[in-house]
Amino acid sequence: MEVKHKSPLLPLRDIVVYPSIVIPLFVGRDKSITALNEVMKDNKKIILVTQKNSEVDDPKKTDVFMYGCESSILQLLKLPDGTVKVLVEGLKRVKIVDFNDDEKFINCSYEHSNDIFPGNEDLMPLAITAVRRLEKLTSINKKISSETISKIKELKDSSKIADNIASHLNITISEKQHIFETNDVKKKIK
Repeated sequence: MEVKHKSPLLPLRDIVVYPSIVIPLFVGRDKSITALNEVMKDNKKIILVTQKNSEVDDPKKTDVFMYGCESSILQLLKLPDGTVKVLVEGLKRVKIVDFNDDEKFINCSYEHSNDIFPGNEDLMPLAITAVRRLEKLTSINKKISSETISKIKELKDSSKIADNIASHLNITISEKQHIFETNDVKKKIK
C-alpha cells in the first residue's frame, strides 16, 4: 500500500513536466496563482498535471490526466501584467488518487509512481542507443541544442535519460503523456 500525500495541484496547458527537468512556466489563472502562493509558504512542492484539452479554463477532475509530477518551485516572479513566471524542477512521477477543487485552488491526494526495472538487466546500453538516435535526429532538424544533448549524455540513470529525451521530442501532448505514464523503464526507453 502506497503512502498518500496531499498537495496543491497546478493544471498545465500544452506541456508535460518530467522528473529531473527544470522548466519555466507562465501562470495566469487565479486559482493556479493562489496554489503557487500557498506552496511558497510551506515546502515549495506542487503537483503539476497536464490538461487533456488546453482550451478548458477551469479544469475539473475529468479534464486532467491522472498522472502528474511532484515538483519543486525554484523561483517565482510576479510580472507586471498579473501573471507569474515560475521556474520548476520535476521531482517524482505521481498518480493522483483524489482531486478536490475548492473555491481558492485545486488540492489533490497522490501516491508516488515508481519506475520498474526488469530483473537485473542493465538498461544503459539501450539508453545510450536512444541518445545516439536523438543526436542523429537533432543533426537533421536542429530543434535540440548540442548543450542539451551533452547534458543528457552525462546522465547515469537510464530512467532519467528516457525522461529527458521524451521531454525534448517534437511529439503530441498525448504521446508525451503516454511515455510519462510508462513505469517500465525498458518500455519507456524503447
